[in-house]
Amino acid sequence: MATEQHRARTATLRIGGEDDELERRLGDELDAFNSRVTGAGNWEDFSVRLTDAHGRLAGGLTGSVWGTLCTVEMLWIREDLRGAGWGSRVLKAAEQEAVRRGCTDMTLSSYTFQAPDFYRKHGYRETGRSEGVPGRHCDVYFHKSLTAP
Repeated sequence: MATEQHRARTATLRIGGEDDELERRLGDELDAFNSRVTGAGNWEDFSVRLTDAHGRLAGGLTGSVWGTLCTVEMLWIREDLRGAGWGSRVLKAAEQEAVRRGCTDMTLSSYTFQAPDFYRKHGYRETGRSEGVPGRHCDVYFHKSLTAP
């Protein structure tokens, strides 16, 4: 007990910039804990890449699967291709991949100045929001059941 208390008193805090080693270790530790508690395994990342006719990046989506939950991290479409249905195709491809991986639910968030209406149009329902985003905006949280008819 005395040794544990001594170690706790001698720990050091350090604030810095990007820390790949720290991020990797935190992810590993949290994955291990979450897996033990839920039995759902670890997060698995996936992506959907959109390229133009010249092979240049035109958009895409990154996401993660954990058990039966798929979380969209980022979705972006190059400005000259917006409004042509590419965002819908990328999102649909991600939903299909999530189902293929055994997911029953998808979650994501979008700032109010980004695309909340886009997600509503695709069957996502708002489950909450956080105020305090710069410019008096909100972070809007969405959920969609992938098993609904």
